[in-house]
Amino acid sequence: MKTVNTFSVIIYTGAKEHYNGTIHSYDEAKEILQKYCNINPLCVTLKQIEYIYKDRNEIGFEIGLINYPRFPSIPEEITNKAIEIAIIFREKFNQFKVSIETPEKTFMIEEEIQ
Repeated sequence: MKTVNTFSVIIYTGAKEHYNGTIHSYDEAKEILQKYCNINPLCVTLKQIEYIYKDRNEIGFEIGLINYPRFPSIPEEITNKAIEIAIIFREKFNQFKVSIETPEKTFMIEEEIQ
């Protein structure tokens, strides 16, 4: 039996480009994650979710990362991989913002204003 210290991170990203653009599919999100995991040993979860907030709602995804005993890591490495994945989704899904929740902090990756 393998054990590791517990650590988990959740990434929250929208599926719709900006607020009224193309809606990206679960399969697109899965393909991005599969490519990432093939290069970076990691196990992630993918869930379709709905965000409900002031005056709007939208479909999006929840991407989970854990310290998986098959690919043991330290919290900083897991967090850094989550940041990399969030940046990929922000760019590929043309998002204004993508959030990353860790046990200690929540980060928000934002579109750079030119």
